[in-house]
Amino acid sequence: MASGEIPVEFIYESEAIFAIKDISPQAPVHALIIPKSHFENGVEVARQAPEVLAEMFEVASKIANESGLDGFRSLFNTGASAGQSVFHAHLHLLGGRPLAWPPG
Repeated sequence: MASGEIPVEFIYESEAIFAIKDISPQAPVHALIIPKSHFENGVEVARQAPEVLAEMFEVASKIANESGLDGFRSLFNTGASAGQSVFHAHLHLLGGRPLAWPPG
């Protein structure tokens, strides 16, 4: 993404994080909020940089509000068995339709 090899639509950027529209959205609104520093997963962000984790959730709320969502799902996939396929932490923000649980 950073090199431009994968085209993405940026929707937010700060010194510590950026947010993009997911290239394979699972809901009408599907954004990824990503720390610029490398952390393998959300647990590592919480352990090593809780202020970055807080900013990630603040930005998720901001994007949801700007998208007109009255509710949203936010999640980290942590570990391959949980569906994590990119081992750089990223928070999913999903909304814009009723979201069933469990997903799928």
